[in-house]
Amino acid sequence: MMLDREQIETALRQKNCAYKLCCLEQTDSTNADARRAAVQGAEHGLVITAETQSAGRGRRGRSWVSPAGENLYFSLLLFPEFAQEKAQMLTLTAALAVAQAIREYGIDARIKWPNDVVADGRKLCGILTELGWRPDGRYFVIVGIGINVNQQQFPEEISQTAGSLCLQSQKNMDRSKLLAAVLSAFSSCYGRFCAQQDMSGLMEEYEAILVNRGRQVRVLDPKGEWTGTAQGINSRGELLVCREDLTVEAVYAGEVSVRGIYGYV
Repeated sequence: MMLDREQIETALRQKNCAYKLCCLEQTDSTNADARRAAVQGAEHGLVITAETQSAGRGRRGRSWVSPAGENLYFSLLLFPEFAQEKAQMLTLTAALAVAQAIREYGIDARIKWPNDVVADGRKLCGILTELGWRPDGRYFVIVGIGINVNQQQFPEEISQTAGSLCLQSQKNMDRSKLLAAVLSAFSSCYGRFCAQQDMSGLMEEYEAILVNRGRQVRVLDPKGEWTGTAQGINSRGELLVCREDLTVEAVYAGEVSVRGIYGYV
């Protein structure tokens, strides 16, 4: 069954959230659709969903498995009024919104810095944030979100790290209701982010569910890997990691990856 556009729009109106929905059955990538729409004149608040994607993408060029009718694949088009170098923090903002929405269902969703939403050590959601420019020079941001909702089986290569809301809750979830909850949570988080133009207004909530916090992590830096203990984030969304010599380094997500010492998280 496809997403119920009317149900989603009704739920969003009740929460005073203004989005324009475009629900597709199939596409190559909702991020690519959003980019094309932006260049053609679409405005802030467009949300493009698809039942399946033939070329879904994750961070660092990884593919995103997109079976039909089981999960949520959608992209938000934003035209921020803040400087574009701040846009990378929207990835963390979106992760917080997704985790908060999922937690409303009684699932202990947490964030693996910077933007993976996990539960019981398994990845439930991935987020890909991209920038683009219109011919008139105005920049836009696309926040692409993939949430494993009702999927119960995964390809062998990700079977040890991927999970879904259905597997966590032992029941199928209403995808339309969940999408409305995520968009509502994002509207709130985005508004607070814009007010400060950094993570300062969201840090406390983000760190409260940051699964890396207080744990040993391996920093995969192109200049050399090293280990330390994650302490939290700063107002720029960088991960603060205490090295063995007790110096604290701010790690930027655009440059490095972080993994747990004993596994994915």
